[in-house]
Amino acid sequence: MHIDVTSMVRPRSVAIVGASAKRVTQGNVVISNLKEWGYQGAVLPVHPQAREIDGLAACNTVAALPAETDLAIVAIPAAQVPAILNELEDSPVRSAIVFTNGFSSDEERAIREMSRSSRLIVHGPNCMGLVNFTDSIPLYPSRPSERLRAGKVAIVAQSGSAAISVMNSTVVGFSKVVTMGSEFHVGAADYIRWLAGDDATTTIGVVAESIKDPVAFALAAEAVHAAGKSLVVLKVGRTATGLAATQAHTGALVSDSDAYDDFFAATNIATAADYDELIASLECSAVARKMVGGSDIAIVGISGGQTALACDIAETGGIGVAAFSETTRQRVMKALPGTSGSNPIDFGATVNVDDRNSPEAIAAVFEDAAVGAVVALQDTQESLNPATLENYMGILTVYAEAGQAASKPLVVISPTSENVDPGVRAFLGKHDVPLIRGLTAGLRAAGNLRLGKPGIAGAWGNARRSDRPFHNPNAPRLREELLETTGTLSPETSFRILRDYGLPLVRAIVVGGVEDAVARASEIGFPMVVKVASRDIQHRSDAGGVVLDVTDEVGLRAAIARIATNVGKALPDAVIDGYELQEQVVGGVEAMAGFTSAPPFGQLVVVGSGGTLVEVMADRAVKLAPFDTEAAVSMLSRTKLAKVLGGYRNLVPETDISPLADVAVKLSQMASDLEGVMVACDLNPVVLRHGSGEARIVDALCIVAAPA
Repeated sequence: MHIDVTSMVRPRSVAIVGASAKRVTQGNVVISNLKEWGYQGAVLPVHPQAREIDGLAACNTVAALPAETDLAIVAIPAAQVPAILNELEDSPVRSAIVFTNGFSSDEERAIREMSRSSRLIVHGPNCMGLVNFTDSIPLYPSRPSERLRAGKVAIVAQSGSAAISVMNSTVVGFSKVVTMGSEFHVGAADYIRWLAGDDATTTIGVVAESIKDPVAFALAAEAVHAAGKSLVVLKVGRTATGLAATQAHTGALVSDSDAYDDFFAATNIATAADYDELIASLECSAVARKMVGGSDIAIVGISGGQTALACDIAETGGIGVAAFSETTRQRVMKALPGTSGSNPIDFGATVNVDDRNSPEAIAAVFEDAAVGAVVALQDTQESLNPATLENYMGILTVYAEAGQAASKPLVVISPTSENVDPGVRAFLGKHDVPLIRGLTAGLRAAGNLRLGKPGIAGAWGNARRSDRPFHNPNAPRLREELLETTGTLSPETSFRILRDYGLPLVRAIVVGGVEDAVARASEIGFPMVVKVASRDIQHRSDAGGVVLDVTDEVGLRAAIARIATNVGKALPDAVIDGYELQEQVVGGVEAMAGFTSAPPFGQLVVVGSGGTLVEVMADRAVKLAPFDTEAAVSMLSRTKLAKVLGGYRNLVPETDISPLADVAVKLSQMASDLEGVMVACDLNPVVLRHGSGEARIVDALCIVAAPA
C-alpha cells in the first residue's frame, strides 16, 4: 500500500544527473547545498564527458555508479528523462527525484508506464525535491533561507512554492520538508506514512492540490493518529464544479469540495482553509500539548467584545465552544465576582482588580470535563507601547503558569495578524504555551489540537481497498452485465438492480404498447401512473412523459396517446421502448437519494428533499460510500427534510426517518459495489409515508460509464 521512501529521505549516497562543469544548474545547486550542510554520504556527479564537477570526481555513465547508491537527482531536459530513468532502472540506484517539468504527453506516458512496473522508486517529476533538516540533507535545487532551523514539524506539499511560503512564514523548526510535484509514482501518502514513524517529527502539515490515492492517504493518516502525532491538511484548488458530467440530479447537486470535505471528516483529519490557518496550526501544535478529554474550547480574555467575537468566529468555523458544568460556573463566579461564570469568560467584568482570582478561574475551566483546550485572547502586537505591553505581562504570566501546570493545552491568541512581540512569544514558549496571530487562524489552530482517534481513518481506508469484499454476492454478475452496455439504463433494468439490493420500489411493469398495457393493467391496479420508457429520456416529466391519476382503461389509453404525442414534440429523435405502469403512491413526503462518481474517492451518496424542484431546493447531505446506519442518520439530520419529518409546525406528522436511512445505506452499498461501472443514480422521488416513514422509490435513473 505504501512505498518505503527511506532511500530518498536518508540516502547514504546521492548521484547528481544534470550537474555541469561549465555553468550553474539545479544539479550544481544541490551539490553546493550538500557540501555546505556537511552531508556525510558520497556525492556522485554523473556527466558523459567531465572528469570532475565542483571538486568531485564524476561518473561518465549511470551504469558506473557504485552498488550502494541510494538516490539519483535528475535535473535534465524533459526529452532526456525517460531514457535516463530506464538506465537507472538497470543500475544499482534505488530511487530517483526528478526536478524536470515540461514533458510531452508521450514522455509523460512513458514515465508513468515505467513507474507501474519498475523496481526504481521515482519521486516527482516537476518538484523541488526535499530537505531533511534533522540529518542535514538538502536535496533541494535552491538556497534554503538561513532563518530556517531544525525542529519537529514536517511539511509535505505538492507545490514547491507552497512549501516555500509555509517555510518562510513560520517561527517553528522543521524536521523534513518534501515537495511532491506531479506524483507519477511516489505520493504524499508514502511520505506521511514514513513520517508517522519518524522520531524527529511530531506534527505534519500537508498542502494538497489533489489526493492521488485516498485509501493510501487514509491508512497513512491512521498511522499518524496511532502514533499520537498531529496531521493538518490544507486542500487548495477547491471548486464548485459538479462532479459528474451527466444529466443526473446528483451530479448537479454536489461538487468536488463535497467529496474532499466528507473524506477529511470521515477520516478524522484536521484541516486548514488557507496558509494562515495551516501555519497557525503548525506553530500551535509544535509548542502546545494535545487535547485530552473534551474536544471543545473555553475562551477567556480581558475584553468582553473580543471574547464575544471569538465565540462568533468559532461557531461559524464549526469549532465547539464548551458549555461549562454548574460546578465550574460556581467556581468561576466565586473567583471572578460579577461574571456569569459561563463560557466565554471576561476578566474585565470583575471591575475591582483586587477581587479577581484569575488563576483559580482558569484552573476551574481546565478541570471541566467538556473543555479540551483553553484559548486566551490578549493583544501582544510588536507595535504596542512598551509600557502597555509591560502592563499586560501580569495576565500573560497567569496564562503562562496555568498553561505549564495543566494537562490540557492553553493557547494565547493575539487578535490581529500583526507581528507579535518576540519576547512575549519566547516567554510563553518556555511554558509550553503557543502565541498565535489572528483570531480566525488562532481558533482553528486551537481546534486542531484534538488528536485524530486511532482506528477511524484506518476503518475508512480498509472499507474501500481494491480487494474489499462485495456487499452483494450478485455484484460480480451485475458488473459484468453493465460492462456490456453504456449510457442510461432502461427503467426495467434499473428497478431490477435496485431490487437486488433490497431497495423498496413501487410495483411497476413495462409494456410494449397500448393493448399490452390494457391486458396487464390488473397487475398494477388503478389508480396508476403511466410513464414513457426510453433510454433516450433521462427526466421523463420534462418531456411530458408522465401522466398521474389514471383510474380506468379509457384513461390508460388516453395517457399513452398523450405521452406519445408529448414526447414526439419535445424529443422527436427519442426512441420509445414502451410504457411503464406504476402503482400510484398517494400522500407522503417526497425525498430523493442518489449517488454520483467522485474520483478518486469512489461514489458520493446524496440524500435530501425530492420532487420536481430538487435542484432548486438544493436541500441535500452527502457522504462517500459505503456507510452504516448511524452515519446515514447523522447525514440525514443535516437536511431540512429531517426537520419536516420531525413534525415541523404540525404541517407533517412526526415521521420515522429510519426507513430513509436504510435506503441510503443500501444505496451506498450498491454504489460501492458498482464503482467504476455505474457512474450515477437518481432515486427521485422517494415517497415516505406519513408517520411510519415507509419508503417507496417511484422513479430511478441509472447511468453506466462509457467504455474506457
